[in-house]
Amino acid sequence: MNKRFIVRLSVEERAQLESLVAKGKAAARKLTRAPILLKADCSSVGPAWSGQQISDALDLGVITVHRVRRSFVEGGLDGALVPRPAPRRPRMLDGDQEAHLIALACGSPPAGRCRWTLRLVADKLVELGHIGNVSHETIRRTLKKTS
Repeated sequence: MNKRFIVRLSVEERAQLESLVAKGKAAARKLTRAPILLKADCSSVGPAWSGQQISDALDLGVITVHRVRRSFVEGGLDGALVPRPAPRRPRMLDGDQEAHLIALACGSPPAGRCRWTLRLVADKLVELGHIGNVSHETIRRTLKKTS
């Protein structure tokens, strides 16, 4: 938070934010972030409030104000108002591996056991060579998905 992100709104951006706040009909994220940008504006029209002043006036955390300033400086008005999609992680198991998992879990358990446990299924998949390494949590999520 040592870096200072200076917000300078153009006349059009300021008008857009003011109309957004005046209407009051928008997503909650936009209605929370628009006043932050208006108060943080360092142009000749803006009040250029500090992060603490904005935080106290709008009843928000200082870190929230900092993040909004940073997202405006790095991504412009759309970057500050529109949420960015969460990064997607690649799937651990492909369709073929999921099919082997389901067939194994629906089959009869190993000798001496009355049912499959998640850890047993994970160990057996690795032992059979269907996957290099897999956690019991991945097995749980996959089986829950397929019910």
